[in-house]
Amino acid sequence: MARIAVIGAGMGAMAAAARLATAGHRVTVYERSATHGGSVGRFERDGFAFDTGPGLLHLPAVWRDVFVKTGKEPLERCVELVQVDPASRHVFPDGTDVSLPNASRSGIVSALDAALGSGAGERWGDFLGRARETWERSRRPLLEEPLPADRSPLSKDTYPALRQGVFRRPARTLREIGERELRDPRLAALLNSHAVAYGLDPRTAPASAAVLPYMEQTFGSWYVKGGLRALADAVYERCLARKVEFVFGADVTGVREKDGRASGLDLAQDGPVEADVVVCGALLPSLFEEHIGGPSRRDEWPRWQPKVRTGRLTVHLALRGGRSADAVHRTVVHAADPVDEWDAIHAGDAARRPTVTVLRPDDALLRPDDEHETVTLVSTVASDVHGGQSWPDTAEWAADRMMEAAQAAVPGLYERILWREIRSPEDTRRDTGTGRVPAPALAGASGAFLPVSNAGGLSGLYVAGGWAHPGGGLAHAGMSGALVAGLIVEGAEFRGSQ
Repeated sequence: MARIAVIGAGMGAMAAAARLATAGHRVTVYERSATHGGSVGRFERDGFAFDTGPGLLHLPAVWRDVFVKTGKEPLERCVELVQVDPASRHVFPDGTDVSLPNASRSGIVSALDAALGSGAGERWGDFLGRARETWERSRRPLLEEPLPADRSPLSKDTYPALRQGVFRRPARTLREIGERELRDPRLAALLNSHAVAYGLDPRTAPASAAVLPYMEQTFGSWYVKGGLRALADAVYERCLARKVEFVFGADVTGVREKDGRASGLDLAQDGPVEADVVVCGALLPSLFEEHIGGPSRRDEWPRWQPKVRTGRLTVHLALRGGRSADAVHRTVVHAADPVDEWDAIHAGDAARRPTVTVLRPDDALLRPDDEHETVTLVSTVASDVHGGQSWPDTAEWAADRMMEAAQAAVPGLYERILWREIRSPEDTRRDTGTGRVPAPALAGASGAFLPVSNAGGLSGLYVAGGWAHPGGGLAHAGMSGALVAGLIVEGAEFRGSQ
């Protein structure tokens, strides 16, 4: 039985902790804040409750596996999962409005044909076929196995080369797919919005990013009753049931080293902690520089210094009046100028109206009564505002632009507002240690979109969570926990579950 110290109580770290404790190890989690969950947080006021992180769950099978492998009680006995249908409604700048059904390719094709014109659905369906091939070629090596020492196979884009004569040349980026293969600015905006939501520039994101809409539209969108925070609570309770210990308010300042391997942690207030193995589930820049992504492994961490560091601006709205029966859970109101949206994000331009995701969950657990409603607005923004300003200076102005867009999803919005709460990347940085949002791992682009390996640069040190392989996103965080646990329990030869 090894003594394992875990840095951070985020979702990937807790997934690893529960698996390791089930394998018989003594696991202690050290978390700088006062609670668990990392970015999967909760804000409450006056009987209203809001998720401060992700609002929907994709690939729930990842978290089902966590619960199956760590105890007899399955996920569905711990939380209530509800399929969201329609999965999303999209409102485009020209006024086109389309609702896409959940996990139904034929239904999506029909809906796009009806709203955008004959042929639009067929082009999107053909694209999903190519995206499926991309998924099948990259799923296991990119998501279910530790990163190999030789990354060259993953540096090649898995989006299929197209037959000569169909297109002049294969698309190399997500934006080129929209322009050359979808040939409709609304379909292109639909495609690009999946990249922007993860903080990716469609102009530079590899064509393999086609897996992002494919995963969502194939495996579905799910909501957790009580909000996604209920999932974080369930994972935390599972950890406690497996005898994982948690120490909150513990500020980790570094990893101790002895005889060339990790030997414990340094804490800001309580001194050193001894351990046989250390799992880092939090973004500690000094740790990544020294032991994980140092100069000798700089090729492994291009995502640590992207040209545009992105976060999320979130506006929580408490509304008077009940939720209408025809309300859609998620509406994406696309930017007035989607082509130039990334330039506005890069410039930290809060005056430009961005793409806004409007979440209207039908959940009695989030509101004081049925005569009120909770609504959350989310946009991707630069994590650091340019021009000498800061998010506290510009958040109100940016929130106003988001609310203007949200009127397309919530009729009579302004007349219903009781109050609003704005959370900028600065608030996220205060709560989690970083205002940035990690992107999922992607093949192609010479490996520029591959995060750091789960095995750190120091023996006995491992990395879990969105800042490690296979990257950001709630499902990816759960996968990272499985990979780290497998490497620790089975050793360096572990290749993932079959």
